[in-house]
Amino acid sequence: MTAAAVEFSDVGVRFPNGTTALSRVDLTIQPGEFVTLLGPSGCGKSTLLRLASGLESATSGAATVSTDRIGYVFQEATLLPWLTVARNVALLAELDGLPQREVSSRVARTLELVGLQDFSQNRPHQLSGGMRMRASLARSLVRDPELFLFDEPFGALDEFTRERLNDDLRALWQRERFTGVFVTHSIAEAIYMGTRVVVMGAHPGRIIREYDVPFGAERDEHTRYSAEFAALSSEISDVLKGAMS
Repeated sequence: MTAAAVEFSDVGVRFPNGTTALSRVDLTIQPGEFVTLLGPSGCGKSTLLRLASGLESATSGAATVSTDRIGYVFQEATLLPWLTVARNVALLAELDGLPQREVSSRVARTLELVGLQDFSQNRPHQLSGGMRMRASLARSLVRDPELFLFDEPFGALDEFTRERLNDDLRALWQRERFTGVFVTHSIAEAIYMGTRVVVMGAHPGRIIREYDVPFGAERDEHTRYSAEFAALSSEISDVLKGAMS
């Protein structure tokens, strides 16, 4: 039996001020899944990502990850403004101690994967918001991660740019076959991106429902506007409203 990529077993997180961020969370993510975490602010979505990355420890229970090859894309691109796109992308590979020839090869391949090959010598201020997020994605992708964590990477973008990047990220996931865990506040984005949607409630953070997404790997605007998509969106919306009432 294949080991889970990520497993949370009866996980609880309590902050020093007494706030319970997560309570009795059980979640298993298999290799190759793309799981979306959906819920209101303060329900512990980002805390789960930090547990998976090793940036935070559980107060109770156990968080187990099967790999140390982890990519992490944050809400802000956080690129170094004085470096070119290529140098920003190369940074983590260089910190890993890879030979310069290997770094250069990986950077070239990664920039092509995210569609920034013609902008390698630009600096961050010369890029649009969407392009900066592509560069941030490339910076983590250059390490060839087996597990990719996304903390609302497209939340600050306009709807058109977000949908385009959703499509590009799904295509990238299909090609590279990493395991993805993606945090969002958007029901539509959670359904469109995920193989599974995990709905969370707050105070304390907990899982209240899981949905296997009934669409295949190939998705487009017809998926977004289908009756089945609308019905699932409505059901999840009702669950979220019920959890907050």
